[in-house]
Amino acid sequence: MKNTTYSKVYRIIHWAIAISFMLLLITIFLRLTWMNKYNVAAIIQDYLSTTGQNLSENQLITLAKKIRQPMWDWHIYMGYVLVGLFSIRFILPAFGHMKFQSPFGKTLSTKMKFQKWIYIIFYLCVIVSLITGLIIVLGPKEFKKSMEEIHVLGIYYLIAFIVIHLAGILIAEFTNQKGIISRIISGSKDKD
Repeated sequence: MKNTTYSKVYRIIHWAIAISFMLLLITIFLRLTWMNKYNVAAIIQDYLSTTGQNLSENQLITLAKKIRQPMWDWHIYMGYVLVGLFSIRFILPAFGHMKFQSPFGKTLSTKMKFQKWIYIIFYLCVIVSLITGLIIVLGPKEFKKSMEEIHVLGIYYLIAFIVIHLAGILIAEFTNQKGIISRIISGSKDKD
């Protein structure tokens, strides 16, 4: 099998998207764990109880949301960055970079067709996530709740894609695409 080389443009877009997704996942992880509004509210309540002060549960939740708002702002900023990066990603084929490959090629192996379908599904899911995110932030308030329900599902496809992507890279690295990891980092061919 022919080893692919990756252009500088390809590598920059690839790694910028990967880093943006990781930063988004960090904000999601924090929101669901340590920075969960109920956890933060409980910490505030624990502190206030030592000072003889009390707040209602609604006041505690409101304060907790304000404390974690800067972290959530970063989630929104990374969403804007991803909108820009994916816009560039989808425009680049017109300039001869990062061409989309059809999964319908008659000469493609089943494995190659599977890979191409995974990317198509991934791109469709990303588009849905980016559009719903933009509607949540910039759209009419009456759509916010329904868009949030769809947007939240993005964590499932993203984690699934990362697992499949990393597994595929490791399988390729140790079978027929030796050096694929170094090529996506440096862009150079194998020196075998």
